[in-house]
Amino acid sequence: MSSRETDLKEKFRVALNSTAKVISDNFDFNKKNSEEKTKDTISIEINNLTNPSDFVRLRAETDSIALKKKFSNELIYKKNLPSNTSSRSLYNIAEKIRYEALGGQMLKGIERNFNENYSLIINRKRKEQLKTKEDVPVAEAFELYMLKNFHKIKLNPLTSRMLNFWEKDFEESIQKHKEFLMNNLEDQNTYASKFSQILEEMDIFQSEEDNEKEEENQDQGQDNPSNDDQNNNNEDNKDENNDQETQASLDTDYSIDEFNLDEQLNEVDSDEQSSEQILKKNIDNINLDYKIFTSQYDEIVKAENLENADEATKLRKSLDQQLIGFQDVITKLANKLQRQLLAKQNRAWEFDLEEGLLDSSKLPRIIMDPYNSLSFKKEKDLDFKDTVVTLLIDNSGSMRGRPITIAAICADILSRTLERCSVKVEILGFTTKNWKGGQSRELWTKNSKPKTPGRLNDLRHIIYKGADTHWRQAKNNLGLMLKEGLLKENIDGEAISWAYNRIKKRKEERKILMVISDGAPVDDSTLSVNSGDFLEKHLKKIVKFIENKSDIEVLAIGIGHDVSRYYNKAIKITDVNELGDVMISQLSSLFETKKKYH
Repeated sequence: MSSRETDLKEKFRVALNSTAKVISDNFDFNKKNSEEKTKDTISIEINNLTNPSDFVRLRAETDSIALKKKFSNELIYKKNLPSNTSSRSLYNIAEKIRYEALGGQMLKGIERNFNENYSLIINRKRKEQLKTKEDVPVAEAFELYMLKNFHKIKLNPLTSRMLNFWEKDFEESIQKHKEFLMNNLEDQNTYASKFSQILEEMDIFQSEEDNEKEEENQDQGQDNPSNDDQNNNNEDNKDENNDQETQASLDTDYSIDEFNLDEQLNEVDSDEQSSEQILKKNIDNINLDYKIFTSQYDEIVKAENLENADEATKLRKSLDQQLIGFQDVITKLANKLQRQLLAKQNRAWEFDLEEGLLDSSKLPRIIMDPYNSLSFKKEKDLDFKDTVVTLLIDNSGSMRGRPITIAAICADILSRTLERCSVKVEILGFTTKNWKGGQSRELWTKNSKPKTPGRLNDLRHIIYKGADTHWRQAKNNLGLMLKEGLLKENIDGEAISWAYNRIKKRKEERKILMVISDGAPVDDSTLSVNSGDFLEKHLKKIVKFIENKSDIEVLAIGIGHDVSRYYNKAIKITDVNELGDVMISQLSSLFETKKKYH
Protein backbone atom coordinates (compact mmCIF):
# COMPACT_ATOMS: atom_id res chain seq x y z
CA MET A 1 0.00 0.00 0.00
CA SER A 2 1.36 3.44 -0.94
CA SER A 3 2.06 6.07 1.70
CA ARG A 4 -0.62 8.27 0.11
CA GLU A 5 -3.22 5.54 0.50
CA THR A 6 -2.16 5.03 4.12
CA ASP A 7 -2.39 8.75 4.85
CA LEU A 8 -5.77 9.08 3.20
CA LYS A 9 -7.12 6.06 5.07
CA GLU A 10 -5.99 7.59 8.35
CA LYS A 11 -7.60 10.92 7.45
CA PHE A 12 -10.83 9.12 6.55
CA ARG A 13 -10.74 7.17 9.84
CA VAL A 14 -10.22 10.37 11.86
CA ALA A 15 -13.02 12.11 9.97
CA LEU A 16 -15.43 9.21 10.57
CA ASN A 17 -14.53 9.07 14.26
CA SER A 18 -15.02 12.80 14.59
CA THR A 19 -18.40 12.68 12.87
CA ALA A 20 -19.52 9.77 15.03
CA LYS A 21 -18.55 11.67 18.17
CA VAL A 22 -20.57 14.71 17.12
CA ILE A 23 -23.64 12.70 16.08
CA SER A 24 -23.69 10.72 19.33
CA ASP A 25 -23.26 13.93 21.39
CA ASN A 26 -20.91 12.93 24.18
CA PHE A 27 -19.11 9.64 23.66
CA ASP A 28 -15.34 9.30 23.20
CA PHE A 29 -14.76 7.49 19.92
CA ASN A 30 -11.09 8.27 19.63
CA LYS A 31 -9.29 5.98 22.09
CA LYS A 32 -7.15 3.50 20.22
CA ASN A 33 -5.63 1.49 23.07
CA SER A 34 -7.92 -1.44 23.81
CA GLU A 35 -7.01 -1.23 27.50
CA GLU A 36 -8.43 2.29 27.64
CA LYS A 37 -11.73 1.42 25.99
CA THR A 38 -14.95 1.47 27.96
CA LYS A 39 -18.37 0.19 27.00
CA ASP A 40 -19.18 3.68 25.71
CA THR A 41 -16.11 3.82 23.48
CA ILE A 42 -16.17 2.81 19.85
CA SER A 43 -13.13 2.81 17.61
CA ILE A 44 -13.84 2.87 13.90
CA GLU A 45 -11.13 1.06 11.98
CA ILE A 46 -10.73 0.82 8.21
CA ASN A 47 -9.41 -2.50 6.97
CA ASN A 48 -10.19 -2.07 3.30
CA LEU A 49 -10.69 1.02 1.16
CA THR A 50 -10.28 0.00 -2.45
CA ASN A 51 -13.82 -0.01 -3.85
CA PRO A 52 -16.52 2.67 -3.96
CA SER A 53 -18.79 0.42 -1.91
CA ASP A 54 -16.23 0.46 0.95
CA PHE A 55 -16.71 4.19 1.40
CA VAL A 56 -20.49 3.90 1.35
CA ARG A 57 -20.51 0.99 3.81
CA LEU A 58 -18.12 2.63 6.30
CA ARG A 59 -20.00 5.89 6.36
CA ALA A 60 -23.34 4.14 6.88
CA GLU A 61 -21.96 1.83 9.58
CA THR A 62 -20.35 4.77 11.38
CA ASP A 63 -23.62 6.72 11.33
CA SER A 64 -25.53 3.69 12.62
CA ILE A 65 -23.10 3.13 15.51
CA ALA A 66 -23.28 6.77 16.55
CA LEU A 67 -27.08 6.92 16.27
CA LYS A 68 -27.41 3.82 18.41
CA LYS A 69 -25.40 5.58 21.10
CA LYS A 70 -27.48 8.74 20.73
CA PHE A 71 -31.00 7.37 20.47
CA SER A 72 -31.05 3.78 21.79
CA ASN A 73 -31.19 3.24 25.55
CA GLU A 74 -30.11 -0.26 26.58
CA LEU A 75 -32.37 -0.37 29.65
CA ILE A 76 -35.44 0.56 27.62
CA TYR A 77 -34.40 -1.97 24.98
CA LYS A 78 -34.19 -4.77 27.56
CA LYS A 79 -37.32 -3.69 29.42
CA ASN A 80 -39.46 -4.19 26.29
CA LEU A 81 -37.69 -7.31 25.00
CA PRO A 82 -40.31 -9.84 23.81
CA SER A 83 -40.70 -12.86 26.05
CA ASN A 84 -40.95 -15.00 22.93
CA THR A 85 -37.29 -15.58 22.06
CA SER A 86 -38.21 -16.20 18.42
CA SER A 87 -39.32 -12.57 18.11
CA ARG A 88 -36.17 -11.01 19.51
CA SER A 89 -34.09 -10.74 16.35
CA LEU A 90 -37.03 -8.98 14.67
CA TYR A 91 -37.32 -6.67 17.68
CA ASN A 92 -33.62 -5.85 17.29
CA ILE A 93 -34.11 -5.04 13.60
CA ALA A 94 -37.08 -2.81 14.45
CA GLU A 95 -34.98 -0.88 16.98
CA LYS A 96 -32.07 -0.50 14.54
CA ILE A 97 -34.39 0.86 11.86
CA ARG A 98 -35.90 3.28 14.44
CA TYR A 99 -32.68 5.03 15.38
CA GLU A 100 -31.42 5.04 11.81
CA ALA A 101 -34.68 6.64 10.63
CA LEU A 102 -34.26 9.31 13.32
CA GLY A 103 -30.77 9.99 12.05
CA GLY A 104 -32.11 10.38 8.52
CA GLN A 105 -34.60 12.96 9.80
CA MET A 106 -31.81 14.75 11.65
CA LEU A 107 -29.45 15.11 8.67
CA LYS A 108 -29.97 14.55 4.95
CA GLY A 109 -26.37 13.33 4.65
CA ILE A 110 -27.07 10.49 7.07
CA GLU A 111 -30.24 9.58 5.17
CA ARG A 112 -28.26 9.48 1.93
CA ASN A 113 -25.56 7.26 3.46
CA PHE A 114 -28.15 4.70 4.61
CA ASN A 115 -30.03 4.74 1.32
CA GLU A 116 -26.87 4.17 -0.69
CA ASN A 117 -25.58 1.39 1.59
CA TYR A 118 -28.87 -0.50 1.82
CA SER A 119 -29.29 -0.22 -1.94
CA LEU A 120 -25.87 -1.83 -2.39
CA ILE A 121 -26.75 -4.60 0.08
CA ILE A 122 -30.08 -5.23 -1.63
CA ASN A 123 -28.51 -5.37 -5.07
CA ARG A 124 -25.94 -7.93 -3.86
CA LYS A 125 -28.53 -10.40 -2.62
CA ARG A 126 -28.70 -13.52 -4.76
CA LYS A 127 -30.98 -16.48 -4.28
CA GLU A 128 -30.72 -19.47 -6.53
CA GLN A 129 -33.99 -21.01 -5.39
CA LEU A 130 -36.99 -19.08 -4.11
CA LYS A 131 -39.93 -21.44 -4.16
CA THR A 132 -41.41 -21.39 -0.64
CA LYS A 133 -41.34 -19.42 2.60
CA GLU A 134 -38.73 -21.80 3.94
CA ASP A 135 -36.28 -20.47 1.35
CA VAL A 136 -36.38 -16.99 2.93
CA PRO A 137 -35.45 -16.54 6.63
CA VAL A 138 -38.13 -14.53 8.41
CA ALA A 139 -35.63 -12.06 9.87
CA GLU A 140 -34.25 -11.30 6.42
CA ALA A 141 -37.74 -10.74 5.06
CA PHE A 142 -38.63 -8.59 8.08
CA GLU A 143 -35.58 -6.39 7.53
CA LEU A 144 -36.66 -5.89 3.91
CA TYR A 145 -40.17 -5.01 5.12
CA MET A 146 -38.81 -2.44 7.58
CA LEU A 147 -36.47 -0.94 4.98
CA LYS A 148 -39.32 -0.61 2.50
CA ASN A 149 -41.81 0.91 4.95
CA PHE A 150 -39.71 2.87 7.46
CA HIS A 151 -36.56 3.73 5.47
CA LYS A 152 -38.48 4.04 2.17
CA ILE A 153 -35.79 1.98 0.41
CA LYS A 154 -36.78 0.75 -3.04
CA LEU A 155 -36.47 -3.02 -3.36
CA ASN A 156 -35.29 -4.68 -6.53
CA PRO A 157 -37.30 -7.49 -8.22
CA LEU A 158 -35.42 -10.22 -6.33
CA THR A 159 -35.82 -8.73 -2.86
CA SER A 160 -39.45 -7.87 -3.63
CA ARG A 161 -39.98 -11.55 -4.40
CA MET A 162 -38.26 -12.51 -1.12
CA LEU A 163 -40.50 -10.16 0.83
CA ASN A 164 -43.64 -11.37 -0.94
CA PHE A 165 -43.49 -14.68 0.92
CA TRP A 166 -43.86 -12.90 4.27
CA GLU A 167 -45.32 -9.47 3.52
CA LYS A 168 -48.95 -10.47 4.12
CA ASP A 169 -48.06 -11.80 7.60
CA PHE A 170 -46.25 -8.58 8.47
CA GLU A 171 -48.98 -6.35 7.07
CA GLU A 172 -51.73 -8.11 9.02
CA SER A 173 -49.93 -7.35 12.27
CA ILE A 174 -48.17 -4.04 11.58
CA GLN A 175 -50.19 -2.11 8.97
CA LYS A 176 -52.78 -0.73 11.41
CA HIS A 177 -50.02 0.44 13.79
CA LYS A 178 -47.67 1.87 11.15
CA GLU A 179 -48.70 5.52 11.55
CA PHE A 180 -48.51 5.24 15.35
CA LEU A 181 -45.01 3.74 15.16
CA MET A 182 -43.82 6.42 12.72
CA ASN A 183 -45.18 9.15 15.00
CA ASN A 184 -43.33 7.68 17.99
CA LEU A 185 -39.88 7.07 16.53
CA GLU A 186 -38.39 9.50 19.05
CA ASP A 187 -40.11 7.85 22.00
CA GLN A 188 -38.12 4.62 22.31
CA ASN A 189 -40.21 3.26 25.17
CA THR A 190 -43.55 3.74 23.37
CA TYR A 191 -42.19 2.44 20.06
CA ALA A 192 -40.44 -0.56 21.61
CA SER A 193 -43.40 -1.45 23.79
CA LYS A 194 -45.73 -1.40 20.79
CA PHE A 195 -43.38 -3.41 18.58
CA SER A 196 -42.79 -5.96 21.32
CA GLN A 197 -46.52 -6.46 21.66
CA ILE A 198 -46.97 -6.73 17.88
CA LEU A 199 -44.23 -9.34 17.60
CA GLU A 200 -45.57 -11.35 20.54
CA GLU A 201 -48.93 -11.56 18.79
CA MET A 202 -47.52 -12.52 15.37
CA ASP A 203 -48.21 -16.19 14.84
CA ILE A 204 -45.39 -16.91 12.40
CA PHE A 205 -42.88 -18.86 14.51
CA GLN A 206 -43.93 -22.46 14.60
CA SER A 207 -41.01 -24.86 14.66
CA GLU A 208 -38.48 -25.38 17.42
CA GLU A 209 -35.79 -25.11 14.80
CA ASP A 210 -36.85 -21.56 14.03
CA ASN A 211 -36.89 -20.76 17.74
CA GLU A 212 -33.36 -22.03 18.21
CA LYS A 213 -32.07 -20.04 15.26
CA GLU A 214 -33.72 -16.82 16.41
CA GLU A 215 -32.46 -17.29 19.99
CA GLU A 216 -28.94 -17.85 18.75
CA ASN A 217 -29.13 -14.70 16.62
CA GLN A 218 -30.41 -12.63 19.56
CA ASP A 219 -27.35 -13.58 21.60
CA GLN A 220 -25.33 -11.57 19.07
CA GLY A 221 -27.96 -8.88 18.45
CA GLN A 222 -28.16 -5.69 20.48
CA ASP A 223 -24.71 -6.10 22.00
CA ASN A 224 -22.97 -6.37 18.64
CA PRO A 225 -21.47 -2.93 17.98
CA SER A 226 -21.45 -3.51 14.24
CA ASN A 227 -25.24 -3.04 14.31
CA ASP A 228 -25.63 -5.72 11.63
CA ASP A 229 -27.88 -8.55 12.78
CA GLN A 230 -26.14 -11.89 12.50
CA ASN A 231 -29.26 -13.52 11.20
CA ASN A 232 -29.20 -11.17 8.23
CA ASN A 233 -25.44 -11.29 7.83
CA ASN A 234 -25.21 -15.08 7.64
CA GLU A 235 -27.11 -14.96 4.37
CA ASP A 236 -25.42 -11.76 3.27
CA ASN A 237 -21.97 -13.27 3.91
CA LYS A 238 -22.79 -16.27 1.72
CA ASP A 239 -24.02 -13.93 -0.97
CA GLU A 240 -20.97 -11.72 -0.58
CA ASN A 241 -18.63 -14.68 -0.98
CA ASN A 242 -20.52 -15.81 -4.06
CA ASP A 243 -20.47 -12.28 -5.39
CA GLN A 244 -16.79 -11.46 -4.92
CA GLU A 245 -15.93 -12.02 -8.55
CA THR A 246 -18.96 -10.05 -9.68
CA GLN A 247 -18.23 -7.20 -7.28
CA ALA A 248 -14.57 -7.16 -8.31
CA SER A 249 -15.57 -6.80 -11.94
CA LEU A 250 -17.85 -3.89 -11.02
CA ASP A 251 -15.08 -2.10 -9.17
CA THR A 252 -12.01 -2.74 -11.32
CA ASP A 253 -12.39 0.60 -13.06
CA TYR A 254 -11.84 2.48 -9.81
CA SER A 255 -8.71 3.24 -7.85
CA ILE A 256 -8.63 4.89 -4.45
CA ASP A 257 -7.51 8.17 -6.07
CA GLU A 258 -10.05 8.02 -8.87
CA PHE A 259 -12.88 7.61 -6.41
CA ASN A 260 -11.66 10.87 -4.83
CA LEU A 261 -11.17 10.28 -1.13
CA ASP A 262 -10.70 14.02 -0.60
CA GLU A 263 -14.27 14.55 -1.79
CA GLN A 264 -15.46 11.90 0.66
CA LEU A 265 -13.60 13.66 3.47
CA ASN A 266 -15.24 16.96 2.57
CA GLU A 267 -18.68 15.35 2.71
CA VAL A 268 -17.95 13.83 6.12
CA ASP A 269 -16.70 17.19 7.40
CA SER A 270 -19.88 18.81 6.13
CA ASP A 271 -21.99 16.27 8.02
CA GLU A 272 -19.99 16.97 11.18
CA GLN A 273 -20.51 20.72 10.94
CA SER A 274 -24.24 20.26 10.38
CA SER A 275 -24.45 17.92 13.35
CA GLU A 276 -22.95 20.51 15.65
CA GLN A 277 -25.80 22.88 14.83
CA ILE A 278 -28.48 20.40 15.90
CA LEU A 279 -29.06 20.28 19.66
CA LYS A 280 -31.11 17.12 19.82
CA LYS A 281 -31.28 15.58 23.29
CA ASN A 282 -32.66 12.15 24.04
CA ILE A 283 -35.67 12.39 26.33
CA ASP A 284 -36.01 8.62 26.83
CA ASN A 285 -33.98 8.49 30.06
CA ILE A 286 -36.68 10.52 31.79
CA ASN A 287 -39.25 7.88 30.95
CA LEU A 288 -37.35 5.00 32.56
CA ASP A 289 -39.38 5.12 35.77
CA TYR A 290 -42.57 6.28 34.08
CA LYS A 291 -44.56 3.18 33.24
CA ILE A 292 -47.24 2.92 30.58
CA PHE A 293 -49.44 -0.14 30.81
CA THR A 294 -50.21 -0.06 27.09
CA SER A 295 -50.02 2.54 24.34
CA GLN A 296 -51.82 0.51 21.69
CA TYR A 297 -55.04 2.51 22.05
CA ASP A 298 -53.40 5.96 21.99
CA GLU A 299 -53.94 8.22 19.01
CA ILE A 300 -52.48 11.32 17.42
CA VAL A 301 -55.26 12.75 15.32
CA LYS A 302 -55.70 15.71 13.03
CA ALA A 303 -58.64 17.81 14.24
CA GLU A 304 -60.43 17.59 10.88
CA ASN A 305 -60.70 13.82 11.39
CA LEU A 306 -62.62 14.22 14.65
CA GLU A 307 -65.79 15.41 12.96
CA ASN A 308 -67.34 15.74 9.50
CA ALA A 309 -66.91 18.98 7.54
CA ASP A 310 -70.49 20.20 8.13
CA GLU A 311 -70.19 19.85 11.90
CA ALA A 312 -66.76 21.52 11.85
CA THR A 313 -68.22 24.48 9.95
CA LYS A 314 -71.10 24.69 12.43
CA LEU A 315 -68.69 24.73 15.40
CA ARG A 316 -66.56 27.39 13.71
CA LYS A 317 -69.66 29.58 13.30
CA SER A 318 -70.35 29.11 17.00
CA LEU A 319 -66.79 30.24 17.77
CA ASP A 320 -67.21 33.25 15.46
CA GLN A 321 -70.36 34.24 17.38
CA GLN A 322 -68.33 34.15 20.59
CA LEU A 323 -65.69 36.28 18.88
CA ILE A 324 -68.24 39.07 18.28
CA GLY A 325 -68.46 39.76 22.01
CA PHE A 326 -64.69 40.03 22.21
CA GLN A 327 -64.21 42.09 19.06
CA ASP A 328 -62.87 45.18 20.83
CA VAL A 329 -60.51 43.12 22.96
CA ILE A 330 -59.37 41.08 19.98
CA THR A 331 -58.60 44.15 17.90
CA LYS A 332 -56.69 45.71 20.77
CA LEU A 333 -54.62 42.60 21.45
CA ALA A 334 -53.89 41.82 17.82
CA ASN A 335 -52.86 45.40 17.10
CA LYS A 336 -50.63 45.50 20.17
CA LEU A 337 -48.55 42.51 19.06
CA GLN A 338 -48.65 43.35 15.38
CA ARG A 339 -47.55 46.95 15.97
CA GLN A 340 -44.57 45.74 17.95
CA LEU A 341 -43.44 43.20 15.38
CA LEU A 342 -44.20 45.27 12.31
CA ALA A 343 -42.45 48.27 13.85
CA LYS A 344 -39.28 46.20 13.75
CA GLN A 345 -40.18 45.05 10.27
CA ASN A 346 -40.61 48.63 9.00
CA ARG A 347 -37.19 49.57 10.32
CA ALA A 348 -35.64 46.57 8.66
CA TRP A 349 -35.93 47.43 4.97
CA GLU A 350 -32.96 48.32 2.80
CA PHE A 351 -33.98 50.85 0.13
CA ASP A 352 -32.65 52.10 -3.21
CA LEU A 353 -31.22 48.77 -4.26
CA GLU A 354 -30.51 47.51 -7.78
CA GLU A 355 -32.63 44.39 -7.25
CA GLY A 356 -35.16 42.98 -4.80
CA LEU A 357 -38.82 43.94 -4.33
CA LEU A 358 -40.11 46.89 -6.32
CA ASP A 359 -40.39 49.99 -4.09
CA SER A 360 -43.85 51.27 -5.02
CA SER A 361 -43.31 54.50 -3.08
CA LYS A 362 -40.81 55.57 -5.74
CA LEU A 363 -43.12 54.96 -8.71
CA PRO A 364 -44.42 58.58 -8.93
CA ARG A 365 -40.95 59.86 -9.77
CA ILE A 366 -40.75 57.33 -12.64
CA ILE A 367 -44.04 58.65 -14.01
CA MET A 368 -42.83 62.25 -13.72
CA ASP A 369 -39.43 61.49 -15.19
CA PRO A 370 -39.16 58.28 -17.26
CA TYR A 371 -35.38 58.54 -17.22
CA ASN A 372 -35.32 57.78 -13.50
CA SER A 373 -34.40 54.16 -12.84
CA LEU A 374 -36.63 51.78 -10.93
CA SER A 375 -35.88 51.44 -7.22
CA PHE A 376 -35.94 48.19 -5.28
CA LYS A 377 -35.94 47.26 -1.61
CA LYS A 378 -34.96 44.18 0.36
CA GLU A 379 -35.97 43.10 3.85
CA LYS A 380 -33.22 42.53 6.40
CA ASP A 381 -33.03 39.33 8.39
CA LEU A 382 -34.87 39.64 11.69
CA ASP A 383 -34.51 37.55 14.82
CA PHE A 384 -38.25 37.21 15.39
CA LYS A 385 -38.97 36.07 11.85
CA ASP A 386 -36.99 32.85 12.22
CA THR A 387 -39.34 31.72 14.98
CA VAL A 388 -41.96 29.05 15.55
CA VAL A 389 -44.50 29.12 18.38
CA THR A 390 -46.36 26.03 19.61
CA LEU A 391 -49.54 26.52 21.62
CA LEU A 392 -50.30 23.40 23.65
CA ILE A 393 -53.82 23.64 25.06
CA ASP A 394 -55.22 21.52 27.88
CA ASN A 395 -58.37 19.84 26.52
CA SER A 396 -59.48 18.35 29.85
CA GLY A 397 -63.03 18.33 31.16
CA SER A 398 -62.35 21.09 33.67
CA MET A 399 -61.69 23.45 30.72
CA ARG A 400 -65.26 22.97 29.50
CA GLY A 401 -67.30 26.10 28.82
CA ARG A 402 -65.75 29.54 29.01
CA PRO A 403 -62.09 28.49 29.52
CA ILE A 404 -61.86 26.37 26.36
CA THR A 405 -63.79 28.97 24.37
CA ILE A 406 -61.38 31.72 25.43
CA ALA A 407 -58.40 29.42 24.73
CA ALA A 408 -59.71 28.74 21.21
CA ILE A 409 -60.31 32.46 20.61
CA CYS A 410 -56.80 33.36 21.81
CA ALA A 411 -55.26 30.64 19.64
CA ASP A 412 -57.18 32.07 16.71
CA ILE A 413 -55.95 35.62 17.43
CA LEU A 414 -52.32 34.59 17.85
CA SER A 415 -52.33 32.40 14.78
CA ARG A 416 -53.65 35.18 12.52
CA THR A 417 -51.52 37.91 14.04
CA LEU A 418 -48.20 36.07 14.10
CA GLU A 419 -48.78 34.71 10.62
CA ARG A 420 -49.00 38.29 9.30
CA CYS A 421 -45.60 38.89 10.89
CA SER A 422 -44.01 35.75 9.36
CA VAL A 423 -43.93 33.84 12.67
CA LYS A 424 -45.19 30.27 12.32
CA VAL A 425 -47.70 28.90 14.82
CA GLU A 426 -48.64 25.31 15.67
CA ILE A 427 -51.75 24.64 17.77
CA LEU A 428 -52.01 21.34 19.64
CA GLY A 429 -54.42 19.92 22.19
CA PHE A 430 -54.27 17.01 24.62
CA THR A 431 -56.86 14.89 26.38
CA THR A 432 -57.87 11.21 26.60
CA LYS A 433 -60.20 9.19 24.40
CA ASN A 434 -62.26 7.97 27.33
CA TRP A 435 -63.21 8.52 30.94
CA LYS A 436 -62.25 5.88 33.49
CA GLY A 437 -59.40 4.37 31.51
CA GLY A 438 -61.15 3.19 28.38
CA GLN A 439 -59.72 0.19 26.51
CA SER A 440 -56.43 0.37 28.41
CA ARG A 441 -58.18 -0.28 31.71
CA GLU A 442 -60.29 -3.04 30.18
CA LEU A 443 -57.10 -4.78 29.02
CA TRP A 444 -55.55 -4.30 32.48
CA THR A 445 -58.63 -5.91 34.06
CA LYS A 446 -58.45 -8.86 31.65
CA ASN A 447 -54.78 -9.34 32.64
CA SER A 448 -55.63 -9.83 36.35
CA LYS A 449 -54.99 -6.19 37.31
CA PRO A 450 -51.20 -6.15 37.90
CA LYS A 451 -50.11 -3.71 40.61
CA THR A 452 -48.82 -0.21 39.78
CA PRO A 453 -49.43 -0.59 36.03
CA GLY A 454 -48.43 2.99 35.20
CA ARG A 455 -50.47 5.24 32.93
CA LEU A 456 -53.82 3.55 32.43
CA ASN A 457 -55.88 5.47 29.90
CA ASP A 458 -56.02 5.99 26.14
CA LEU A 459 -54.28 9.22 25.07
CA ARG A 460 -55.70 11.53 22.45
CA HIS A 461 -53.30 14.15 21.12
CA ILE A 462 -54.85 16.57 18.63
CA ILE A 463 -53.24 18.64 15.87
CA TYR A 464 -55.51 21.64 15.32
CA LYS A 465 -53.04 23.49 13.11
CA GLY A 466 -49.61 22.50 11.86
CA ALA A 467 -46.85 25.10 11.82
CA ASP A 468 -46.75 25.13 8.02
CA THR A 469 -50.53 25.23 7.61
CA HIS A 470 -52.08 28.60 6.76
CA TRP A 471 -54.66 29.93 9.25
CA ARG A 472 -57.40 29.96 6.60
CA GLN A 473 -56.90 26.25 5.97
CA ALA A 474 -57.12 25.39 9.69
CA LYS A 475 -59.63 27.93 11.03
CA ASN A 476 -62.53 25.43 11.13
CA ASN A 477 -60.36 23.08 13.20
CA LEU A 478 -60.14 25.61 16.02
CA GLY A 479 -63.92 25.47 16.43
CA LEU A 480 -63.60 21.75 17.14
CA MET A 481 -62.32 22.59 20.63
CA LEU A 482 -65.98 23.32 21.37
CA LYS A 483 -67.03 19.81 20.29
CA GLU A 484 -69.32 18.22 22.84
CA GLY A 485 -67.75 15.26 24.62
CA LEU A 486 -64.19 15.95 23.44
CA LEU A 487 -62.77 17.20 26.74
CA LYS A 488 -61.88 14.43 29.20
CA GLU A 489 -58.71 13.76 31.27
CA ASN A 490 -55.31 15.48 31.08
CA ILE A 491 -51.98 13.66 31.20
CA ASP A 492 -49.65 16.63 30.83
CA GLY A 493 -46.20 15.01 30.94
CA GLU A 494 -46.69 12.90 27.84
CA ALA A 495 -48.38 15.81 26.05
CA ILE A 496 -45.42 18.11 26.75
CA SER A 497 -43.04 15.39 25.55
CA TRP A 498 -45.08 15.02 22.34
CA ALA A 499 -45.15 18.77 21.68
CA TYR A 500 -41.41 18.99 22.42
CA ASN A 501 -40.60 16.21 19.96
CA ARG A 502 -42.59 18.00 17.26
CA ILE A 503 -41.14 21.47 17.74
CA LYS A 504 -37.51 20.36 18.12
CA LYS A 505 -37.59 18.96 14.57
CA ARG A 506 -38.33 22.42 13.21
CA LYS A 507 -35.60 24.27 11.33
CA GLU A 508 -36.37 27.67 12.84
CA GLU A 509 -33.63 29.07 15.07
CA ARG A 510 -36.05 30.20 17.80
CA LYS A 511 -38.62 27.83 19.28
CA ILE A 512 -41.25 28.83 21.84
CA LEU A 513 -43.63 26.40 23.57
CA MET A 514 -46.60 28.00 25.34
CA VAL A 515 -48.71 25.71 27.55
CA ILE A 516 -52.24 26.70 28.58
CA SER A 517 -53.66 24.60 31.42
CA ASP A 518 -56.03 24.92 34.33
CA GLY A 519 -54.12 22.85 36.85
CA ALA A 520 -52.34 19.64 37.69
CA PRO A 521 -52.37 16.50 35.51
CA VAL A 522 -55.36 14.36 36.44
CA ASP A 523 -56.48 10.94 35.25
CA ASP A 524 -58.63 9.05 37.75
CA SER A 525 -57.92 5.66 36.19
CA THR A 526 -54.13 6.09 36.44
CA LEU A 527 -54.04 7.71 39.87
CA SER A 528 -56.38 5.13 41.42
CA VAL A 529 -53.80 2.35 40.93
CA ASN A 530 -50.49 4.26 41.18
CA SER A 531 -48.95 6.73 43.60
CA GLY A 532 -50.82 10.02 43.96
CA ASP A 533 -47.93 12.02 42.48
CA PHE A 534 -47.23 9.62 39.61
CA LEU A 535 -48.31 12.01 36.84
CA GLU A 536 -46.97 15.15 38.54
CA LYS A 537 -43.47 13.67 38.97
CA HIS A 538 -43.30 12.81 35.29
CA LEU A 539 -44.50 16.28 34.26
CA LYS A 540 -41.85 17.96 36.44
CA LYS A 541 -39.05 15.81 35.01
CA ILE A 542 -40.09 16.43 31.41
CA VAL A 543 -40.38 20.19 31.88
CA LYS A 544 -37.08 20.41 33.76
CA PHE A 545 -35.34 18.53 30.96
CA ILE A 546 -36.73 20.83 28.25
CA GLU A 547 -35.97 23.99 30.23
CA ASN A 548 -32.41 22.99 31.14
CA LYS A 549 -31.23 20.76 28.30
CA SER A 550 -32.77 22.22 25.16
CA ASP A 551 -32.96 25.53 23.33
CA ILE A 552 -36.76 25.59 23.47
CA GLU A 553 -38.30 28.40 25.53
CA VAL A 554 -41.21 27.23 27.68
CA LEU A 555 -43.93 29.49 29.02
CA ALA A 556 -47.00 28.28 30.94
CA ILE A 557 -50.26 30.06 31.69
CA GLY A 558 -52.32 28.60 34.52
CA ILE A 559 -56.04 29.41 34.47
CA GLY A 560 -57.16 29.75 38.08
CA HIS A 561 -54.23 27.66 39.30
CA ASP A 562 -50.59 28.34 40.03
CA VAL A 563 -48.50 26.11 37.76
CA SER A 564 -45.15 27.58 38.81
CA ARG A 565 -44.30 24.35 40.65
CA TYR A 566 -44.00 22.70 37.24
CA TYR A 567 -42.64 25.54 35.07
CA ASN A 568 -39.90 28.09 35.75
CA LYS A 569 -41.70 30.69 33.70
CA ALA A 570 -45.37 30.56 34.66
CA ILE A 571 -48.19 33.12 34.86
CA LYS A 572 -51.37 32.62 36.87
CA ILE A 573 -54.58 34.30 35.79
CA THR A 574 -57.67 34.33 38.01
CA ASP A 575 -60.12 35.43 35.34
CA VAL A 576 -60.16 33.57 32.03
CA ASN A 577 -60.83 36.92 30.30
CA GLU A 578 -57.23 37.85 31.10
CA LEU A 579 -55.90 35.00 28.96
CA GLY A 580 -55.60 36.88 25.67
CA ASP A 581 -53.87 39.90 27.20
CA VAL A 582 -51.42 37.71 29.12
CA MET A 583 -50.61 35.56 26.06
CA ILE A 584 -49.93 38.62 23.95
CA SER A 585 -47.88 40.46 26.58
CA GLN A 586 -45.78 37.41 27.39
CA LEU A 587 -45.02 36.74 23.75
CA SER A 588 -44.26 40.43 23.25
CA SER A 589 -41.70 40.35 26.06
CA LEU A 590 -40.10 37.24 24.56
CA PHE A 591 -39.72 38.95 21.21
CA GLU A 592 -38.25 42.01 22.91
CA THR A 593 -35.40 40.05 24.47
CA LYS A 594 -33.88 37.18 22.58
CA LYS A 595 -33.01 34.22 24.77
CA LYS A 596 -29.39 33.41 25.43
CA TYR A 597 -29.08 29.76 24.48
CA HIS A 598 -27.49 27.15 26.69
